Amino acid sequence: MTKWTARDIRPQDGRKFIVTGANSGLGEVTARALANAGAEVVLACRNTDTADAVAASIGPNATVAKLDLADLASVRSFAESVDRADVLINNAGVMALPQYKTADGFEMQYGTNHLGHFALTGLLLPKIADRVVTVSSIAHRTGKISIDDPNWEKRKYERWPAYGQSKLANLIFARELQRRLSRSGSKVASIAVHPGVAATNLQSHSESFLDPLMQLNNKIMAQSAEMGALPSLFAATSPDADGGEYYGPRSFLGTRGYPGKSGSIARSKDTAVAAQLWELSERLTGVTYQFN
Repeated sequence: MTKWTARDIRPQDGRKFIVTGANSGLGEVTARALANAGAEVVLACRNTDTADAVAASIGPNATVAKLDLADLASVRSFAESVDRADVLINNAGVMALPQYKTADGFEMQYGTNHLGHFALTGLLLPKIADRVVTVSSIAHRTGKISIDDPNWEKRKYERWPAYGQSKLANLIFARELQRRLSRSGSKVASIAVHPGVAATNLQSHSESFLDPLMQLNNKIMAQSAEMGALPSLFAATSPDADGGEYYGPRSFLGTRGYPGKSGSIARSKDTAVAAQLWELSERLTGVTYQFN
């Protein structure tokens, strides 16, 4: 693959994209680039005040809708408001938080990063014409899926392993979704991506001494949010992006650079765990997927 950039996005006129967490960081960059290519973009965000300002700066191609992935009632309300979409980009996320619970009692990182997007995708799937893009992380390599205790109720909570579990779940989900779409004969593609190490405000909300250290790392080591968003933009728009694949930066052990196919740990390819995670996620969210 050549050095693919946002300039390589083909015209997206007439196409509708939903980007979760598009009020800042990678989501904002992604939404802005899609709108610049002519797409209609829905900024699906918890913080609608910030999202309104971003949408106003983008222009008439951008609209804002309320979506709190940590509240399944909000997920359902948003899904009911959507008439159609070509592409859903599951971008929003939280990282390395203290032990909080979602409105439905799930561990906040697992509940927001995985279960919220799992429920959202399932509810929207009959309305999606082309692709689902799910943002994982190189931190998936540290993750282990606990089917028995996904919400850290039986173990001592550890913020970074919890984050790793949630991002591993994102990757496993994206691949399992593609397998089920393929079996059903659907033309919709499910693609996973990661941004490498990108400078965003995600690293400033851990509510710990790590916040200033991660912000310093953003200045010294991280690539820009514009570069970090390229895998999402490639997966969402390029005819060369394949369902079931995992795309991310190609240089410096996947931490930075232009997008290409990315490696992942063996646990992310375990189909038995994927089936268990899927069943658990349907049970916890109450969302059962319908494949045509």
